[in-house]
Amino acid sequence: MTEILQFFWDNKDLIFIIILSVYLGIEVISHVPAVLHTPLMSGSNAIHGVVIIGAIIVMGHAESTLALILGFVAVILGTLNVVGGFVVTDRMLEMFKKKKK
Repeated sequence: MTEILQFFWDNKDLIFIIILSVYLGIEVISHVPAVLHTPLMSGSNAIHGVVIIGAIIVMGHAESTLALILGFVAVILGTLNVVGGFVVTDRMLEMFKKKKK
């Protein structure tokens, strides 16, 4: 228990920055108007594509089995996130199309 408390005491500035960034992220995202959700989803899909490329590069330089497994999991989860984002974006764009009679 003392090691955990010592870790928090030694890294209190970093922990404060993480807590502040989480709070700021929640506040920013909760105030986004509904009109902007589709463009923001497309932008986040592009960012996650970059994350997938980075995870593949890290997997290529992995020296341990644990790093390889974590890289593989990162690629799988990132791919699921990108595909899910495109599905949600497609459904949102379908709402704006005119219906055929």
